[in-house]
This record gives sequence, C-alpha cells and structure tokens, in this order.
Amino acid sequence: FSDSSLLSERKRRDREERLNIVLWKKPLVTLQYFFLETLINLKEWTIKLWHRRSILVSFLLTLAVLTAAYYIEGAHQQYVRYMEKKFFWCAYWVGLGILSSVGLGTGLHTFLLYLGPHIASVTLAAYECNSVNFPEPPYPDQIICPDEETTEGSISLWAIISKVRLEACMWGAGTAIGELPPYFMARAARLSGAEPDDEEYQEFEEMLEHAETAQDFASRAKLAVQNLVQKVGFFGILACASIPNPLFDLAGITCGHFLVPFWTFFGATLIGKAVIKMHIQKLFVIITFSKHIVEQMVSLIGAIPSIGPSLQKPFQEYLEAQRIKLHHKSDSGVPQGENWLSWMFEKLVIVMVCYFILSIINSMAQSYAKRLQQKMYSEEKTK
Repeated sequence: FSDSSLLSERKRRDREERLNIVLWKKPLVTLQYFFLETLINLKEWTIKLWHRRSILVSFLLTLAVLTAAYYIEGAHQQYVRYMEKKFFWCAYWVGLGILSSVGLGTGLHTFLLYLGPHIASVTLAAYECNSVNFPEPPYPDQIICPDEETTEGSISLWAIISKVRLEACMWGAGTAIGELPPYFMARAARLSGAEPDDEEYQEFEEMLEHAETAQDFASRAKLAVQNLVQKVGFFGILACASIPNPLFDLAGITCGHFLVPFWTFFGATLIGKAVIKMHIQKLFVIITFSKHIVEQMVSLIGAIPSIGPSLQKPFQEYLEAQRIKLHHKSDSGVPQGENWLSWMFEKLVIVMVCYFILSIINSMAQSYAKRLQQKMYSEEKTK
C-alpha cells in the first residue's frame, strides 16, 4: 500500500512538473523540448513509412500519373481544372473541421471563426440578391449579385441550404476524423494494458471505478453518455454525434476502451456530424441571419437606453457596406473604410490561431518531458 501511494504521489508530481513546461513560464526549455519531440516524431513517421513502402510507392505512382495529367495539354484539362478546384475547396473545409475537433476539446473553434461566418455571408447575399446564382465555391474575393432580374422574396430556405451543403458536410466530415485520436488512444491502452498520460482517459477510468457513487450533474451526464454508447452501440454513438455535445470526446474514449469496431464508431460519427448535426447548425445560422431577423436585431440594439444608437450605428454601416459590395457599387458615396466589427473579428481570428499554435508547442514539449520521465523510471527499475 505504501509503495502504491508513493508511486501515485510521484506520478502526480511528474504530471504537475510537465504542466509547468509552457512558453510563458519556461520558454527556452519548452522550445528545446518541442524541437526534440518534433525530430523524434519525424523519425518515427519515417520508420512507419519505410515499413509500409509498398503503399508509399503506390501513392507516389498515382501522384506521378495525376501530375502528368495535370501538366499535359489536351481536352481533359477542363475536367482537371474543375477537379482541382473542388479538391482544394473540400480539403480546406475538411482541414478546418479536423482542427476544430482534434485535441480533446482544445482545438481551434473553426465553426465560429470560418464556417458560421461563411454561411451567414451566403445567407445575407441570397436575401439581398434574391438569388443564389452567384459563382460556385470557391468564391472570388467577394460575392457579387448576378445581373439577372429576380422577383422580391423568391429566395427559399432550401436553396440556401443547398448552396452551402458541400462546405458544411466537408467540415462535418473533418470533425468526425478529428474524433479518432481519443478512440485509438483508449483502444491501444486497453489492448496493451499501458496507462496513457491523458487527463480525459484517467478521468474516464476514475468515473468507471466510482460509477455507483456519482452525485454531481457533470459526472451523471458523463455516465449517461458512457452508458448510452456502451449499451445502444451504433445508434447511441449516432445520437451523441448528431447534437452539439461537448462530452463527445468521452464517447470516443468509451468506444476505444470497450473495443467497439472501428467502422461502427467512425460510421456513426460521420453520419451524425457530417449529415444530421451539420443540417441543424446550418438551419440555425441561416434562420438567425435571414433578412427580417437581422433587421429586427439591429432595431432592438437601437432600443437599448443611452448606448443603443451608438451601438446600432456600426452594425448599420456594416450591413450597408455589405449590400454595396454585393451590388458592386464601390464608387458609391457611402464610405468604404474598414468597419470596427470586421477589424475585431480579424483580430479575434489571429489571437485564436496564435493560441492554438502555442498549445501545440506546449503539448509537444510536455510529451518530450514525459519521455524523459519514463526513461528515468525504466533506468531505476533496472538498477
């Protein structure tokens, strides 16, 4: 019992020591560990690629054929250009989706920063133009209303949903891919018997040990998710993935811990996030930014006592500037200066991206510190 308590105490101290390895506390040590961990990861990936060299050679041959088709002139070039545009557009949104869900809840919130504003801009443009016949994605620098005449109120909710369906589904597929690391981590830990140094996984194991005595709401909610996934299977995972659910990382850990088949987990997650949940989020954004609701919100801001008119003015200027851009009337007398709302949003994006990069550096540095501690454990055992 004494040895067990000493070991637990030592692990706790080691974990606290690793958590202190961050750029704002130990910048030189953090950067050094980050670069060393990067080199180790590159070495491990190179070894894995060498063991799978047949797949790598097949991939390189396919890439060489596609490159030749890309550069050789011919009638096929129109299809090549079309596929290139679609591929990079889809890869962009899949990548943003992965960034959003990877890292056990510490990812970049790309829905709020990118997809939500994109759907909102398409919605505002559709109501202003009474059409969705502006260029297909990827759009030019700005959306411009078509020259064709349209009747007032001819735009439908379904038309806007169809216009942003590709981007939304690709983003949802990316979030499903980003949920795989917790699944593989828990599955590998269960099969190998090793104890991964991850707070979410340790919390999950503690929750299983004290399942009968859980009293607080958060613990009961996590237990409900765990029971739903474990007992219902595919449809339980689908239900958890189909709604905005901050506890879904726990579902991935649960599936990995109880060795749920990969395609059962990933298939349900993909359908839930890329199809069901994405349509719910799309509808929310489209309805929120529909023309009459936006006008009502701006008028309500103006009704706030004392500060209402001063707050209302920048919103009105921003909406008016967007209308002018949509109709391509840049020579109009309305001032074209940068609106403070767009300026604040740009700075918010920069801050969140910087924080995300810092979190990656800190996480990799802490991973290298863990390697050193494990090496020290193994050396002590051999003495």
